[in-house]
Amino acid sequence: MMIAIKILGNKPHLRYSVRRVVTAACKKLCEEYPGLEFSITEVKESRQIFAYTPVLVSPALVINEKLVYDQWIPTYAQVMGWLRAAVEDQIQPGSPDSQANP
Repeated sequence: MMIAIKILGNKPHLRYSVRRVVTAACKKLCEEYPGLEFSITEVKESRQIFAYTPVLVSPALVINEKLVYDQWIPTYAQVMGWLRAAVEDQIQPGSPDSQANP
């Protein structure tokens, strides 16, 4: 199962801060869900950022092509909640993934 994450922002230090929180959350979820993979992409170009949000002042976070946050640096708890929801959205009842942890 793959979760696609995009960190949007034109300021490197802010993208880095978001990436640290996202990476920590991904590591924890990989322990809980064997076989879970994450693709993390940094989007730096204003034109590409505007496709998701008009906000350029602060970084933004997109999970599976859905904008989840564009206000500042999200907390670890917020990121865990969004990523856990994305994982649960991909797990269908009766699928092999849902049988892995009975």
